[in-house]
Amino acid sequence: MTRKVCIVVTARPSYSRIRSTMLRLREMPGVELQVVLAASSLLDVYGNVAEFIQKDGFEVNARVYSVVDGQSRLTSAKTTGLGLIELATVFDNLKPDLVVTIADRFETMSTAVAAAYMHIPLAHIQGGEITGSIDEKVRHSITKLADTHYVSTDQARSYVIRMGESPECVFKTGCPSIDIAAEVLQAPELSVDIFEKYGGVGHILDISSGYIVLMQHPVTNEAPAARQQMDASLEAVRRLGLPVLCFWPNLDAGSDGISRAIRILRERGHDENFHFFKNMAGNDFLRLLLRSKGIVGNSSVAIRECSFLGVPAVNIGTRQEGREHAPNLLHAGYDADEIATAVSKQLKHGHYESSHLYGDGLAGPRIAKLLSEVPLETAKKLTY
Repeated sequence: MTRKVCIVVTARPSYSRIRSTMLRLREMPGVELQVVLAASSLLDVYGNVAEFIQKDGFEVNARVYSVVDGQSRLTSAKTTGLGLIELATVFDNLKPDLVVTIADRFETMSTAVAAAYMHIPLAHIQGGEITGSIDEKVRHSITKLADTHYVSTDQARSYVIRMGESPECVFKTGCPSIDIAAEVLQAPELSVDIFEKYGGVGHILDISSGYIVLMQHPVTNEAPAARQQMDASLEAVRRLGLPVLCFWPNLDAGSDGISRAIRILRERGHDENFHFFKNMAGNDFLRLLLRSKGIVGNSSVAIRECSFLGVPAVNIGTRQEGREHAPNLLHAGYDADEIATAVSKQLKHGHYESSHLYGDGLAGPRIAKLLSEVPLETAKKLTY
């Protein structure tokens, strides 16, 4: 019988973390791939992932418009509730044999709860990791709702098992987003004009002699301070005098504060060495990172893909607190001087050796094979 595997993509980073798995599932006999787009993945202001998924030739089986505007803790809770209602209807219509949810963003909670309550086996990608903010609670909650787990590292596997999950259901596969990074290392040339292809706003910069990538998201339990935190980061990279390619924040509570900091920078005319983007195709984005002098901010891409690519990174603040990382990463607090000092150190160091901490570039095929053959069970108990 054909196994219907339903993958729910809810946000900009989710697609890069599951793309290689989707590509393999699409070609596998005996598997019907179902693709559901939900929450911020459908919104242009957050990059409209739907455009990239369709360019890769995937059929979208359902779209769930669930985002309540406001970028606050209240709207995050309401978005999660609305997503739960709508995804329950989608699952009832599609009748998947297995649902896949990705990582730790708050929107994925809707996927996990809907599938669990409807007794549809749930597979969770990237469980067992430690970070700051609400992501920590969401990730571990999904672990307890999920039936099978596809983790990136040995430590993550150990943590999931210590949460009472059966070792037979916890698979160390590596992180699928590393698969894209591996492709990029094989073909590193950036063959497109990023300003022409992706537009954005700000000055057209000469990046031929090097540049910095800035990507900073709000920390949900520090949301009121998001603007001040971004002000410090913008000031630090501005001082260095290098071109800065800055990406807009995600949907988390506090993103309006980060957006406001960017707007004020532009209104004051302090953006002469900045250009701002919403989103890029995964391959182009990683090639852009590979050619850069480093990444600054608090995105997990600095820890995952950049460790594999050897890109120098400066992680700011608490959003990734406790996450495993390779030598390519330095930490800094929410202080412009401290951030600038850390970035200067990384500029002097240059690129690092590739680390396989988060995978070897073959996670997608591993996960796809497991999804095609794991037992379809929903009953489980604590193992301690």
